[in-house]
Amino acid sequence: MRIEATDLREMQLFRYYRLVRKWACKTYELTDGDLELLVYLDCVGRFTRNDYKNGTYLISWDKHRWERLRKKEWISVWRARNHTTQKYTIYQTSIKCKLLITRMYNILLGNEDIPFKKTSVFYKDKTYTDKVFNKAIDDMLKDPER
Repeated sequence: MRIEATDLREMQLFRYYRLVRKWACKTYELTDGDLELLVYLDCVGRFTRNDYKNGTYLISWDKHRWERLRKKEWISVWRARNHTTQKYTIYQTSIKCKLLITRMYNILLGNEDIPFKKTSVFYKDKTYTDKVFNKAIDDMLKDPER
């Protein structure tokens, strides 16, 4: 079965995409570009540093992104270079990354809710933006069509 554009529209898959993306970025201390790149790389599967560079053409440039994502364990080594038979290292998104992306998909599909409790990153209402996101999350959770 092939999914058509009308199927996605009827599912309203992207209705709360921005809210879910902002929640994920703030919760996991990622930038929008980091998250978009991780989703791209997760779709690629196993990738080389060259594939990573090709993915960065889609988003804003950040020369520290590669090391930051590796240090925070969003990207892991699948096969290391050994200078004889393996000419380059092959990477993959980590289990941590795969779980985050799966969770985002589940929230977008309505199978799971964004955590909305005292430990939520938006709960503290420090800024106007936090208050707006709290209201948006509340509206999303109450949406009967979701």
